Amino acid sequence: MSEDVHNRIAVLRVERGISRRQLAEALGVHYQTVGYLERGEYSPSLYLALKIAEYFEVPVEVVFSTSPFPRIGTT
Repeated sequence: MSEDVHNRIAVLRVERGISRRQLAEALGVHYQTVGYLERGEYSPSLYLALKIAEYFEVPVEVVFSTSPFPRIGTT
């Protein structure tokens, strides 16, 4: 069983016009942490995952998943 955590942080951030640095400041983390999260090189704590979802005002399931998200534009 894989323990990968997939996320849509980059998609949400870009569609809202937010830089990695701005998101990091809002979350209280280093901007490189946001990059690691977006690339899947780091899995967030439950607290950080909830904070990210709260920041984007979406349910945590919209941001994170244990299985890959479908590609945008595919049916």
